[in-house]
Amino acid sequence: MAGWNADTAAGPLGSGSVTLVEGSSFCISAANGDISPDSPQGLFVEDTRILSRLSLIVNGESLEPLAANIKEPYRALFAGRVSGPDGRADSPLIVERLREVGSGILEQITVRNFSMSPTECVISIQIDADFADLFEVKEARVRRQWAESREILNDRLVILSAWRDIHKGVVVSAEAAGVVREGLTYRASIPPQGHWRTTMRVFPTPGSRGPISAFTAPRLGELSPQDLRRQEWVTKIPVINVGNPSIERTLRRSYDDLGALRIEDPEHPSRIVVAAGAPWFMALFGRDALWASLMALPVDPSLAFGTLQTLADRQGNVVDALSEEEPGKILHEVRLDVSSSLALGGKSAYYGSVDATPLFVALFGEICRWGFAKETIADLLPHVDRALEWIRDYGDKDGDGFVEYARLNERGLLNQGWKDSWDGINFADGTLAEPPIALCEVQGYVYSAYLARSWIAHDAGDLALAAHYRDLGAELKKRFNEQFWLPDRGYYAIALDRDKKPVDACASNMGQCLLFGIADQDKAALVTEQLMSPEMFSGWGVRTLASNMGAYNPASYHNGSVWPHDNAIIAAGLLRYGFVEQAQRISTALFEAAEYSGGRLPELFCGFSRNQFDQPVPYPTACSPQAWAATTPIQLIKGLMGYYADVGRGGVWLDPALPESYGALHIANAPMASGRITIDILGSTATVRGLPEGMAFRHGVRPWAADLVERNKMSKEP
Repeated sequence: MAGWNADTAAGPLGSGSVTLVEGSSFCISAANGDISPDSPQGLFVEDTRILSRLSLIVNGESLEPLAANIKEPYRALFAGRVSGPDGRADSPLIVERLREVGSGILEQITVRNFSMSPTECVISIQIDADFADLFEVKEARVRRQWAESREILNDRLVILSAWRDIHKGVVVSAEAAGVVREGLTYRASIPPQGHWRTTMRVFPTPGSRGPISAFTAPRLGELSPQDLRRQEWVTKIPVINVGNPSIERTLRRSYDDLGALRIEDPEHPSRIVVAAGAPWFMALFGRDALWASLMALPVDPSLAFGTLQTLADRQGNVVDALSEEEPGKILHEVRLDVSSSLALGGKSAYYGSVDATPLFVALFGEICRWGFAKETIADLLPHVDRALEWIRDYGDKDGDGFVEYARLNERGLLNQGWKDSWDGINFADGTLAEPPIALCEVQGYVYSAYLARSWIAHDAGDLALAAHYRDLGAELKKRFNEQFWLPDRGYYAIALDRDKKPVDACASNMGQCLLFGIADQDKAALVTEQLMSPEMFSGWGVRTLASNMGAYNPASYHNGSVWPHDNAIIAAGLLRYGFVEQAQRISTALFEAAEYSGGRLPELFCGFSRNQFDQPVPYPTACSPQAWAATTPIQLIKGLMGYYADVGRGGVWLDPALPESYGALHIANAPMASGRITIDILGSTATVRGLPEGMAFRHGVRPWAADLVERNKMSKEP
């Protein structure tokens, strides 16, 4: 994925740190703008840290941080002050650093003198570049030692390094600077109530001394490439107004973050995917991209299509135990540059995901209903069939009809569903489940994939293939409800272990089964009761694991925390089975939680009860922004609107169930097929304007894939 571009919003990484991201470049710094090699900070380009130290020192003193204001995802203004020479608390010297991340960093440094006397200043910028890999920095295990050389070329400091046959370089330049081996030095006399200013540039260069392409600022009045890309995104997405200003603010923040996390492939400019999250996961993750683009369909349907195309290009072709690649399998993650030697599987692409492949087919089925050109859909269909072949030949390892996983090598992920931490799948007593493991929600994804392929085949006139996948789906649903259901507990097992023993923990995974319709109707009420119980529902959302389970820990990654995207999927499933009030409770709780983090939902937060803490407790290392957390508010509103399309059947469906506290909803410029529509909702009343020719607004529930398959069975048997 080298050479891909993205915009991504800034977010915190620990206390006081600031993250800016643009494309394959991102910068993590302290609150005063400095970068320290002793912290997980730096300027990263294509997963390599090209700046490990950036220290701004004025008169021998580091800056005391005052403020860091994120202006755009890629731009921030830092303010700090310099300690006074007489030891007084208030200093007359204030330093402003306006930093922009692009192909490197561009930083305008301003020192302001607020005293009534002139001030002499020595301003120095210390620079180091260790070219450490992203994973080395993240895990605090920098181990490669590069052979470094430094040269001063006119007004530039050039740092060149080599490790084995890999060469890296970075160039530092600034206006009227005294360049030394350690960095840049200035001597300035700042008049009373005056200021001094310079602009510094840092950008990577090949190891050779060939032409260097600097990261330059736009001319006065011009927009930067990052600003232009953001402006283009804004013109494409819906304009939303909500009576409740807090909910509107959260939705607008979601739009910003989703637009910021997009990645563009220069070889296929029309293909857009979404990166998993900032700062450490600015890469393509199959599961994350599929879920995020599915939930974002009402905002940008092209994101789902680009995701499918991009993953199809990288679909597995061979059996490779190291990367866990298998024919037809959809990848788990892609990494850049030398990171591939340190990442899972030791290659640029790692395939250790059990759920990305059925989700690929499920998303394909949904985009077929939202309206894309027939020829582009036809191009993807062979990849869909290869994915289904993987389910049959490799996903179902023992031929029992369920898809399970077991890693193929000791470096791979032990757990390969969305709860992929080492201890994420456990029994009620806390004992870890042993692989091969068949997750309950994965069977729901597979069921959805079978039904999607069935009705697509039926629409194409292939009645035999339609019947084949219809029967596979029916058999899977029957056996799932027989083997995963725990009648004495009133809920579904999270999984079956290697001995086909139900893993009996009460976990949120069963809630995802509701969305895909694999749960029997008579069991849904009991599942809902469990999900909304005090043990599962924290008041801010449904926990990943019930508080009365052996492995419960409210501050764990997957064993008691609250994940917004998980809750959005659960809420959609509750609505499918008619549990509207419960879906409204979850949705409202998440919107209220977002108020405590500036309208942005993080990747996850701790599972402490709302009775214990009157605001969500942050999870220390949560990504923010993160793709499926960013799309969670969109999915919540989409679900409560009952907003679905089926262009082939000429309809847009709305079945509003918005709580009264949300107020009126107005959406303009919403993409629909070849046009743009306007939607207004007040209470249970909805109106739609501007529908493309041949489409009609239909109040009610759009037929699910299961409904289409059942109708096809009744009308045309092969």
